[in-house]
Amino acid sequence: MLKIFNTLTKKKEIFKPIKQKKINLYVCGVTVYDLCHIGHGRTFVVFDIIVRYLRFSGFKVNYIRNITDIDDKIIAKSIKEKIKMNVFTTSMIKEMHKDFNLLGIIPPDKEPRVTDYINDIIKIIIHLINNQHAYINQDGDVVFSVESDQNYGTLSRQSLTSLQSGLRIPVNNMKTNPLDFILWKISKEKEFSWDSPWGRGRPGWHIECSAITNVFFKNSIDIHGGGADLLFPHHENERSQSVSFDHTSKINFWMHTGVVIINNQKMSKSLGNAHLIRDLLKEYSSEVLRYFFLSTHYRHPIHYSKENLNQAYRSLKYLYLALCNIQPHSNDEEGMNFQIEFYDSMNDDFNTPKAFSIFFKIARKINFFKKKDVLKSSKFAFRLIFLANSLGFLLEDPRDFLQQKTILNASIVKKIESLIERRNVARKLKLWEEADNIRKELISLNIVLEDFSDKTTWRKK
Repeated sequence: MLKIFNTLTKKKEIFKPIKQKKINLYVCGVTVYDLCHIGHGRTFVVFDIIVRYLRFSGFKVNYIRNITDIDDKIIAKSIKEKIKMNVFTTSMIKEMHKDFNLLGIIPPDKEPRVTDYINDIIKIIIHLINNQHAYINQDGDVVFSVESDQNYGTLSRQSLTSLQSGLRIPVNNMKTNPLDFILWKISKEKEFSWDSPWGRGRPGWHIECSAITNVFFKNSIDIHGGGADLLFPHHENERSQSVSFDHTSKINFWMHTGVVIINNQKMSKSLGNAHLIRDLLKEYSSEVLRYFFLSTHYRHPIHYSKENLNQAYRSLKYLYLALCNIQPHSNDEEGMNFQIEFYDSMNDDFNTPKAFSIFFKIARKINFFKKKDVLKSSKFAFRLIFLANSLGFLLEDPRDFLQQKTILNASIVKKIESLIERRNVARKLKLWEEADNIRKELISLNIVLEDFSDKTTWRKK
């Protein structure tokens, strides 16, 4: 029985899809003004394993992840680089896809760009104005009135009174209430604006998600997700305008991923402590990054450090070492108790740290039976691979992972294999001193050798 922590109710609840075995899942995507950092990586790897596990469990998931391709930061960047906005955003989306593919993130079913849904946004805004949920300010901007929604603050558990003037948001005489937010912003730049009943302009940030979810799901969503930093004001505002537009709007579960902490500070581009996904992938394989992102429960903050990344590598190395020189053998019984434990862990609000601990239990069984009962060891290997694959792990050949060929320079790999070949020739000719010197050279490169009767294999230390 799957239980998910619902941000709206602040408790774990039994998950029941709106339609049997079919799940509508929406996740707020990237604002494409720059390259993706590990904060993006953490959030979207989390929802990647959620989608994988739900499908593994027999659900049909309709996964939509939007792309924000109109925003102040995007406009500023395209102007600075003297590139047309649509050309700039298209290039950034291409880079985002490159990073996510390298991380092993499966693509969503649809990935709508906000600028393709301007007419849908305008229709919702017209409805909100007509029903007195929005007004036009002195500048001609369309603004949502938070006081028109008596339940405003429900999602983030903050009362409207506690959020009032001066507490969190500066007073703005263009708004009736300082918490009111822009639905449509009048713009002077022609390239960054669209025609509307209120003049040329562009949509505010929050309205885009209401429009897209209405188009794809008719505001009937099983799970709505995103990073914890989106809870307020973005998700609070989105929930408010969606319900104001359609009182039958239904979002059963809200899910939020924890932030990334670096040196006791939240990771932020404004603080200059953001690490790009592609930079880390030069040092660590995608599975290591995925393991790191999931080694802490998704709702909790995760602490970034080289030591924690190295620990993730060591953990995966242990699992891959267990699978070395083992031919997995399909079976219906061996390790089934571990499979039940795995389901119990993942059904408990996608508890990946606990699921990982079960992988280690199976790996210890593999190692225990390697010299005692090869067939039994092979059956446990099959179970480990079957369960780990469901979350996007242990997909590589064990030797390839242990040799780190995906991140090692090709010339280094060529040098290692050349040295091993020379050493094998020396051993064959019984030139033991030369063979020993070559082995020492390989050790200096952090290479571990394993000699078998018919071959020599290697891996990174």
